[in-house]
Amino acid sequence: MTDERLPQLRASDADRERVAEILRDAVAEGRLDMAEFDERLDATYKARTYGELEHLTADLPVAAQAPAPLSLRKEPAPAGTGTAWAERIRPGAGGATTGIALLGGFERKGRWTIGRRFVAICCMGGGELDLREAQFAAPEVEISVWTLMGGVNVIVPPGIEVETRGLGIMGGFDTREDGVPGDPGAPRVIVTGLALMGGVGVERKLPREERRRLKAERKEERRRFKDERRNGRELD
Repeated sequence: MTDERLPQLRASDADRERVAEILRDAVAEGRLDMAEFDERLDATYKARTYGELEHLTADLPVAAQAPAPLSLRKEPAPAGTGTAWAERIRPGAGGATTGIALLGGFERKGRWTIGRRFVAICCMGGGELDLREAQFAAPEVEISVWTLMGGVNVIVPPGIEVETRGLGIMGGFDTREDGVPGDPGAPRVIVTGLALMGGVGVERKLPREERRRLKAERKEERRRFKDERRNGRELD
């Protein structure tokens, strides 16, 4: 493993927590104000790679003393976090295979099962496929989109690898998530098809429960540090 590859490697929950701890110490010592702390903490929990985490502590003394707070060793995520991919891949399950929107729309979200091959057809309409809580009928699923003056939005959680192979004519397929490595054992999603005067979007979002958990943690952190600073001023 070369040092040049380190910034591109995927960060773990444990890596993000180590950086968050450095930021907590910095605000407690007065090196960061609350606005800076909130901004950096938010960026920490959104970070995907080591490179995105490194610059958040580059100007703090702790980072100079320990220039490599990030570990290449796989560590278990905190209790209640992470994704049990093996439980979400169900080979042989039928699952949903079709979504049609003609002058209207369709959506698949929440706890549902996507089939090995899902075909989405949109004509002057739109559809949404939310895979954040979905189960998968195979380790690799193909979403084939055929759209005319319409569009489909595919939402995947962190950890899933996406490959886009579609063709856009006076339209397009979103390829921003292509090339992002997936977690070991996670399903792979391939998006194909044709977008004629339409578009197919692919975006990566945290599951709703995880977003609520992180929001609650950030709120509690802000409350705790405000209390500590107020108590410190009273002692002075």
